[in-house]
Amino acid sequence: MTLNFSYAGSPAQIVFGSGSLKTLSEWIEKAGCRRALILSTPHQKADAEALARDIGSLACGVFAGATMHTPVEVTESAMRVVSETNADCVVSLGGGSTTGLGKAIAYRTDLHQIVVPTTYAGSEVTPILGQTEGGRKTTVRDAKILPEIVVYDPSLTLGLPVAMSVTSGLNAMAHAVEALYARDRNPISSLMALEGLRAFQRSLPAIVRDPRNADARSDALYGAWLCGSVLGTVGMALHHKICHTLGGSFDTPHAETHAVMLPHTAAFNAGAAASELAEAASIFRGSIGGGLWDFAKAIGAPLSLREFGLTQADLDRAASIAVDNPYWNPRPIDLASIRRLLQDAWEGQRPQN
Repeated sequence: MTLNFSYAGSPAQIVFGSGSLKTLSEWIEKAGCRRALILSTPHQKADAEALARDIGSLACGVFAGATMHTPVEVTESAMRVVSETNADCVVSLGGGSTTGLGKAIAYRTDLHQIVVPTTYAGSEVTPILGQTEGGRKTTVRDAKILPEIVVYDPSLTLGLPVAMSVTSGLNAMAHAVEALYARDRNPISSLMALEGLRAFQRSLPAIVRDPRNADARSDALYGAWLCGSVLGTVGMALHHKICHTLGGSFDTPHAETHAVMLPHTAAFNAGAAASELAEAASIFRGSIGGGLWDFAKAIGAPLSLREFGLTQADLDRAASIAVDNPYWNPRPIDLASIRRLLQDAWEGQRPQN
């Protein structure tokens, strides 16, 4: 077989292991920083404040206003705190919402980023920022956006609610599925994508059975790192375009939207990317779309867009936005086919492919 590809690995420092949060002060100092602004969502404010106390004089403050889809107005509020505290780095504690805020700050300031993930979002290892303004979500890719250090401490995920664990994991899995048929895929990204899918196929059912299973939590966080890494390495396609459309224009919940859409977008591309998806399909016992839907159902994931309050009229508008300036996709898209795909996802039907 003749190979011809380009691959650039992430330069981020990965610190993985139970209890690794205890090394945070060490990594702040290794980065040459002395004034860390701790970021979180309102829900995790107490955890952020506790972390600030733990690192003592290295913390210059807490901003607990991160929210889904990284609204520009929230970033602007955080930027004022960055200025007031004279922060020289940000520590993002939490999931994709907090990581997104840290990236938005770094994109504007080039401040050093340290991320402490507590979900399986995977965005902490990508140079991609998705932000929302005026009812539209747009993405930008830049080297300044990639966090420099990621501290993966599986013990921090032991209390992650089962429902959030499931949807967060499926969100990460979507990165891997799309990486397998990406236009710029390569053998390394595909290996990482398949290993990430296997990690979640093992770990999520175990977490549903026993949420405090430390081995399963570690396996899931390992999968999140792998799936996030491939998201940062290759381009994404139809799935991410639709999810950005639904989240940015209709404010649907981020991870849950990915969870619902994944079986349908995978099925949509199954014929055009049959060879690329064959091994992934075997992980989920057959057809890629149907197999992912069965897996999602078995672990209690949401299965329909209708659960998020979307209407039939919303689907018409979403389809129009999704085909406007579309991402590259292995199967050509048109308004009618995307509208049918959204209808199936809205109804929660099991895909056949």
